Amino acid sequence: MSVSRRKVLGAAGIGAAGVAAISVGALALSDDSAEAAPSVTQPVAFHGEHQAGIVTPAPDRLHFASFDVITKNRADLVDMLKAWTKAARRMTAGQDAGPLGAVAGPGAAPPDDTGEAIGLPAAGLTLTIGFGATLFRTAEGTDRFGLADKKPAGLADLPHFPRDDIDAAISGGDICVQACSYDPQVAVHAIRNLVRIGFGVVTVRWSQLGYGRTSSTSTAQATPRNMLGFKDGTRNMKAEDGPKVLKEQLWVQPGDGPDWMTGGSYLVTRKIRNHIEIWDRTSLDEQEQIIGRHKGTGAPIGEAKEFDEPKLGEKKIADDAHIRLAHPSTHGGAHLLRRGYNFVDGSDGLGRLNAGLFFMAYQRDAHKQFVPIQRMLAQKDPLNEYIKHTSSGLFAIPAGVRDDNDYWGSALFG
Repeated sequence: MSVSRRKVLGAAGIGAAGVAAISVGALALSDDSAEAAPSVTQPVAFHGEHQAGIVTPAPDRLHFASFDVITKNRADLVDMLKAWTKAARRMTAGQDAGPLGAVAGPGAAPPDDTGEAIGLPAAGLTLTIGFGATLFRTAEGTDRFGLADKKPAGLADLPHFPRDDIDAAISGGDICVQACSYDPQVAVHAIRNLVRIGFGVVTVRWSQLGYGRTSSTSTAQATPRNMLGFKDGTRNMKAEDGPKVLKEQLWVQPGDGPDWMTGGSYLVTRKIRNHIEIWDRTSLDEQEQIIGRHKGTGAPIGEAKEFDEPKLGEKKIADDAHIRLAHPSTHGGAHLLRRGYNFVDGSDGLGRLNAGLFFMAYQRDAHKQFVPIQRMLAQKDPLNEYIKHTSSGLFAIPAGVRDDNDYWGSALFG
């Protein structure tokens, strides 16, 4: 008999730390309308037109994993994606990864769930899958799975930007999975079980834990602060911007590329280390001039409220202020839906925290949206003295899983 994590939770009357404060709301992914905040009692819907975890209000915890495919057998890869989908469907509903669960299976066999989430609710878990360029053709030019002619132009490699210090070992990958949850154990449990199921087919290339989301994806959420102490992502695209904006800026449209990507999006990841020890010795006035916002309120320089429109035509905001260089009006109206997280990966052995921002941004076309924005920032932003980009990734995020008979990647492999 399978053990339901949610039944255990209800019977024991326990929950994950901090989840009591999470608001309650129903979710629907069948259209572009704004979604209510995920909750413990109502898991995020797994099926929908688009994958959950994009416009879904971002919870506080992240476990992001990038995988290398090690099998050369296409059927094995498809079978794994089907198995992943079944497990993801269960785990996002607050259940064990497999039907037998962590403790109800035969004692002579390994359990089909690792068990560390027993007693924990779904905690707003979303699992979002993406495919990297090397899945379609390896760096050596090999088409392992007969997918080369299905590679979208939007997956062309990102260019090298000035000051990039990219570590290939923590960049790219054939497949990525983003796990977001209000409970770090739930997010880690989800990735761990996908790794377990994928044994022999994929290996983890790199992964990243994140906390304290650094952007809001819904107007229902307060704008969070990054490791520099500033509100981050005030101008971020929000779910409430409406279907027209999301269609133009976020979702891949018919004719944009191969049909299998219609309804999907493109995800850019960048690990950005903050030299916080230097930043912390910089005066408040200089910090605010660099960002172009007041540190306390988050308002543009010279304005009173966070969401006041910055007066870019005036000289109160420096010509090279971050807010000016990144503003949509500087890039033909290009917007990003950011979903990044803070990270602290211990220290670097030199007495400095290895901390910063794990930047994630969804968009319709990274080469028309992220690339021109980042190129300008890399060339002119005075913030570059305090940050360093150390990893980079670009992934094609397919549309959502339609029903119980569908699976991650079906439009690509079917």
